[in-house]
Amino acid sequence: MAVPYLLDPPPLIPIDTGRQLLIDDFLIAETTLDRSFHQPVPYEGNPVLKPDQTWEGASASTALAMPFSDGVWYDGRDQHFKMWYLATAPAGVTSDQPDGGSVTCYATSNDGLHWTKPRLDIVPGTNIVHALPREAGFVWLDEGATDPAKRFAMLLTHPAGDIPWAMSLHYSADGIHWSEPITTTGGLTWLGDRNSGFYNPFRNAWVYSIRNSVRKDTVLAGIRARLYFEHPDLAAGMTEWQRHPWVGADRLDPHHPKFGDFEPQLYNLDAVAYENVMLGLFSVLEGPENPDSARLNIHKRNEVLVGFSRDGYHWDRPCRKAFIGVDETDGAWNWGNVQSVGGCCLIVGDRLYFYYSGRTWSNEDGRGPGGTGLAFLRRDGFASMNAGEHPGTLTTRPVVFSGRHLFVNMDAANGTMRVAVLNEAGEVIAPFTSDNCRPITTDSTVHRVRWKSVSDVSDLAEQSVRFRFELQHASLFAFWVSPDKTGCSRGFVAAGGSGFTGNQDLPEAAKGKFSS
Repeated sequence: MAVPYLLDPPPLIPIDTGRQLLIDDFLIAETTLDRSFHQPVPYEGNPVLKPDQTWEGASASTALAMPFSDGVWYDGRDQHFKMWYLATAPAGVTSDQPDGGSVTCYATSNDGLHWTKPRLDIVPGTNIVHALPREAGFVWLDEGATDPAKRFAMLLTHPAGDIPWAMSLHYSADGIHWSEPITTTGGLTWLGDRNSGFYNPFRNAWVYSIRNSVRKDTVLAGIRARLYFEHPDLAAGMTEWQRHPWVGADRLDPHHPKFGDFEPQLYNLDAVAYENVMLGLFSVLEGPENPDSARLNIHKRNEVLVGFSRDGYHWDRPCRKAFIGVDETDGAWNWGNVQSVGGCCLIVGDRLYFYYSGRTWSNEDGRGPGGTGLAFLRRDGFASMNAGEHPGTLTTRPVVFSGRHLFVNMDAANGTMRVAVLNEAGEVIAPFTSDNCRPITTDSTVHRVRWKSVSDVSDLAEQSVRFRFELQHASLFAFWVSPDKTGCSRGFVAAGGSGFTGNQDLPEAAKGKFSS
């Protein structure tokens, strides 16, 4: 996919929104630093959720307690982590599904590590919050909702009689009690079963991430890819859907080590606004196809890769190593079918929390149940620009800001970093010289840059300037200019996290005042 903003960057880049991630060369005019991409580290206590209740199928090989996109969010109003997930209810659990089937369940947590399945009143004595037979779904905590009854939105993909699949929209004030369908897609014979969606605040639009199957010839089965459609109103958009080919897997994506002839396919794409970009989690199917998986009694191999977009449509995927991978050891909870979760990630202190689903396999029993895991990444830690023994520099393109304090996320614990500010012509602006910069020799996700004889960079606000970062034995992950000394970035905080009361990292005085 050609990415227009990387091929032809604007002459002046505003940086008021969010931490400025160094995941591509959009902000970089020249550098001698090397870029590294980083993967999350799995939590030692995985899985954090598994099917251990009778209404989840308990010990059955088909039991599930895992988001199928769905969502994990931090609700700043009651300061709880909340998870919606897919479970396999056996016959007799709900009146809606006398023969059994997939239902939507709900769990909560105080710390994101230890989860509780509350007993609710939807299906009494269980944590089932919706009994509509379903496949994929997504739940979105909409901080910009003007109607309190629509604070949570849920789209479920479900069987639809004469046509294979349909999607239904439901709203909720508390994420537990859901409305009847507000609207349902109808007559879309091309709709697949693995659909999701997200809100893009940069475009002020809801995006439907729709499964599509591209048939290459009369022999091959459909190749999974994604269709795109956006609309400012989530409900209205479902009645006006159009098919826009969007993105798929390609030859650079990882191949199955045992099914090398299988062509990678894009199983799903979840996305969310993180700081100043859209973060995309690409669940890539490496094979084998469904009939072969059933015949061999193994799970399909899906792994999650990461991508980034600065316009919400075009994706840059510079690293094709699995961001969240499988573990093909006997009995591993995530042996196969690893997929992303709606909301993508949460910010907890200096780390990002990534939840993901996976399925068990063993030499003795073959395919087993599905659960939910967690992995940690440094905040902003998708990519870093690094210098070793030899000093290196990174100079930005011309940027403009309205804040007062320059902050960096960097690791200089074994080295040093200094910053100089240049005018558009590349001339150093006194007193913002590197010699006048107080050297940074720490490891911190939020560190204020200071110069001698000056309190902040407010004198440079609304001017076209360049930042030059000078590093030795150090790594730079992000920089930004904040309106106050707390280091708030005014960027978007994905699915939220401890300390946030809304969808942006705002000054204390502005917290709770959001628009979507």
